[in-house]
Amino acid sequence: MKLSTVVSARTNKAVYRDGDMAIKVFGSSFSKTEVLGEALNQTMAEEAGLPVPVVLGVTRIEGKWAIVSDFIEGRTLSMMMSEKPRDYFEYLELFVDIQIDMHTKRAPLMPALWNRMHLKLDQADMDDATRFALHAKLAAMPKHNKICHGHFCPDNIIITPTGQHYILDWPLAAQGNASADVARTYLLFLVEGKHAAAEHYLDLFCRKSQTDKSYVQGWISIVAAVQSVNGGMEEREFLYNWMNIYYHD
Repeated sequence: MKLSTVVSARTNKAVYRDGDMAIKVFGSSFSKTEVLGEALNQTMAEEAGLPVPVVLGVTRIEGKWAIVSDFIEGRTLSMMMSEKPRDYFEYLELFVDIQIDMHTKRAPLMPALWNRMHLKLDQADMDDATRFALHAKLAAMPKHNKICHGHFCPDNIIITPTGQHYILDWPLAAQGNASADVARTYLLFLVEGKHAAAEHYLDLFCRKSQTDKSYVQGWISIVAAVQSVNGGMEEREFLYNWMNIYYHD
């Protein structure tokens, strides 16, 4: 395999193209368990009937773990939104449709989102009273088994030249409550400063899925606290603010 053509690069990971293969190489900070877990999540999503690049294998390249999958020719939805701002909200509607369809699928062997969130709340930097209240709030939430992506954003949707979409990047996937997944996407838009898009996204999702908006908002404090564990200082402060906004809901 050749690592000469870089498709994308982020902190501690990069994706290369070698012919019909995409090679996602992880930095040394990623454990074998994390990489195998992402490959397994992606495979379970594929077997559930979702459009994802097919995993071809997991290997080591120059001492680093890598996932090899089909290369998908196309552009991310975020690129298309930037290139055609007049069509932004039309693309956002497609984005919501893709997410709603994803939530109709099931993967019984995926990790339980409920358990993962409880573990993250234990790791979050907060006082004991707040932690207890958020644990109690999470415990009272309905426990569903829908496929949740965990980082569903326009950057992770590829649209091919024929109009077919594919969902990328599955390390945080779990089975759980779709509204938690939506709250996460809502916060991702806000972290990027896209407030109008965030509100339009939430309104679209709630209307199309016939979900009460206040029900999704009830997840925001929990999701913000969970996501604060892995965020940088600036992002953590932002998430703490949103956690406090909905803390008493």
